[in-house]
Amino acid sequence: MYIQEAHPTDGWQIPMNIDEEVLFAQPKTEQDRADVAEACAIRLELKMPMLLDRLSNEVDIAYAALPDRLYVIDREGKVAYRSEQGPWGFDVGAFEKAIQQQIS
Repeated sequence: MYIQEAHPTDGWQIPMNIDEEVLFAQPKTEQDRADVAEACAIRLELKMPMLLDRLSNEVDIAYAALPDRLYVIDREGKVAYRSEQGPWGFDVGAFEKAIQQQIS
């Protein structure tokens, strides 16, 4: 899920984004958000589908997702796993285990 831009040029910009030329203003329209998400997916070579949060940031707010967080949703649509806020709070082993539990 692509949520609001964590480090926009018109907000809290970080030196690494400047160095790597990851320079995007906070999207003002749904199309702006889609364009930034597409650039992100291309640059990171993401192979999985990406969904977009609305400009009202409903998903971001409901899931406390900023700056990023990992979730596994079960077949009934309930949260089966929630990581700490990332990237420092990620436990890749626990995330993989939660995924395996859902697909087995």
